[in-house]
Amino acid sequence: MWSAIRAKLGIGRKPDEPPAAPTAPSETAESKAGEGFTDGWLGTRIREGHLNEVLDDLEIVLLQSDVALPVAERLRKDLRKELEGRKVRVGTEVGEAIRATLERSVRTMLTKPIPDLVETARAHAPKPFIVLFVGVNGTGKTTTIAKIAGRLRDAGLGVVIAASDTFRAGAIEQLLVHGERLGVKVVRQQEGSDPAAVAYDAVEHARARGLDVVLVDTAGRQHTNENLIQEAKKIRRVVSPHLTLFVGDALSGNDLVEQAKLFDEALGVDALVLTKLDADAKGGGALSATFVTGKPILYVGVGQGYGDLRPFDAEWMVRRLFQEGARA
Repeated sequence: MWSAIRAKLGIGRKPDEPPAAPTAPSETAESKAGEGFTDGWLGTRIREGHLNEVLDDLEIVLLQSDVALPVAERLRKDLRKELEGRKVRVGTEVGEAIRATLERSVRTMLTKPIPDLVETARAHAPKPFIVLFVGVNGTGKTTTIAKIAGRLRDAGLGVVIAASDTFRAGAIEQLLVHGERLGVKVVRQQEGSDPAAVAYDAVEHARARGLDVVLVDTAGRQHTNENLIQEAKKIRRVVSPHLTLFVGDALSGNDLVEQAKLFDEALGVDALVLTKLDADAKGGGALSATFVTGKPILYVGVGQGYGDLRPFDAEWMVRRLFQEGARA
């Protein structure tokens, strides 16, 4: 994201780049940028008109990077507060001030209390700790459940998966394959069975065997499908999950934000899991989803393997968004 911002705003050399050889004053980046400044003691002050132009350009590139409008407006407000009337050296120092302010703002947006799923499940009593997964089709929800099951199993916890996506036979078969590979029990019924009944059976199975965690899959539903939303609400009533996770595709951009918001309104979401973040070329969706919903990002998917699920780290995300030359 920073590379796009730097290019759009015409910010000069990279911080670690040696200064270019001196050129005629009329040809230097400093002299061009200086048109937006007035003289000030020990430096220059940014002119109001030029600042507005910078902020307009910033908003454009943020929106092009899948940053939702409320987030772009917040970043614009923070940058105005930081730079308005400030004395800075023309050129590199302006770019550094913009970058530092944006990094600080983004870090604040991304930094939220994040529950430790393993330790929360381990300490929960009475057992089992129930996690409900919701999201739309094609986001990698079923694979994410398998990855989390493997993480919990590796931590020494007993896990059972409820194959409550009974609308799609392929989802049941997919979970059975994952369960066999991981050595994790999958509770299922036939295609078309009552999803809430499957979830209930899985919880009873866990209670009878003293297992720690039940992971409940649900049909990948569009947030506008009222029938399937009602089915998810029924599952919630039957098993009373302790944690509801929205699984979204980071590549969906602003669709991700809208999906997360509407699922939260309909079902109540506690945290987000974002898949395909390794392929996200812009980075705005992840930032926007957590800002707009106010929910923390619990995990991010960065590959197809069972180990390719990372606990979310705000500092890692900030570095990814602002490192020079990064795709995001």
